[in-house]
Amino acid sequence: MSIKSLAHVCIKSPDLDATTAFYCGALGMKRLFDFTRQGKVIGFYMKADNTTFIEVFAAGEVTPIEQQVLNHLCLETDDIVALQKALAARGLDPGDVKMGVDHSYQFWMKDPHGMAIEFHQYTDTSAQFTGEPVEVNW
Repeated sequence: MSIKSLAHVCIKSPDLDATTAFYCGALGMKRLFDFTRQGKVIGFYMKADNTTFIEVFAAGEVTPIEQQVLNHLCLETDDIVALQKALAARGLDPGDVKMGVDHSYQFWMKDPHGMAIEFHQYTDTSAQFTGEPVEVNW
């Protein structure tokens, strides 16, 4: 028995329409299916690629956890410069593309509800592939 991969992260949303517009419209993810309760949509599941998913629930529909532990989520891209430019062209505020201390290209921005999102493009020398230690500079 072993862990195969991260199946999904779950985020709470005060506005499901704004969340759909950002993740599916601006980022190009696909809304796969809805969660309903008595016929009312209370959340949905989105797919980025392969088996990378984000689950979303209306903020009032999930049991609150006292201390939220999710700091940010990171999405992988195969063309970080093109993605950053496309998001800026949509009027969003992506940060600058830079080389991270893990030797992966990255930029950051926030979703419509203020959650931090990191975008990654791996390189041949990314620590995620080499296993080399990374000295942080923040």
